[in-house]
Amino acid sequence: MTTRRTGGRSARVRENVHLATMDIVWSQGIDALSVAAVAEKSGVHETTIYRRWGTPAGLVVDYVTSETHQAFPVPDNGNLHADLVELLGEIVEFVEQPLGRLVLQLSARRDQPGYEEVREQFRVDRFEAGMKVFEHAAQRGELRPGLDRNLALETLIGPLYVRLLLTDGEVGAELVPEVVDLVLPGMLA
Repeated sequence: MTTRRTGGRSARVRENVHLATMDIVWSQGIDALSVAAVAEKSGVHETTIYRRWGTPAGLVVDYVTSETHQAFPVPDNGNLHADLVELLGEIVEFVEQPLGRLVLQLSARRDQPGYEEVREQFRVDRFEAGMKVFEHAAQRGELRPGLDRNLALETLIGPLYVRLLLTDGEVGAELVPEVVDLVLPGMLA
């Protein structure tokens, strides 16, 4: 009778490939990433990498999704203002970290196939949390009827991304309540 191994070599291969992938990305940039470079650095055969990950984009997507795909916290402080400040604060905290900056860069790379999964996961995780915040606010009677919740969330998040992506500026903790104070009146009942 044969027994099936769980984890073991497969988990070590994945970890070695992840470490090599991100070492190259952090030290040389995303454009320097290749399957051959990851194979050399990780000690994992190129054929194995191609079979499991397919492309350099597949390597990065697997790492990023394994590190970022968890339930995004849903604030529920009892009022919409506090919930939105906390939600946007969590987003800012994430995108100000190196991994968060990488996710933003990958999300903006519409010219290169393979990164759509990162962009979609990032959007879905944040929007699901935002929609739950709005649902709680609606149950408390705080939202105006007919509010386009997607547009409201995009309007709240937009200034943060403009600051990060277009001006290369820091967001800073003081921007979040300012954005909420600016946008919230148009959302209230």
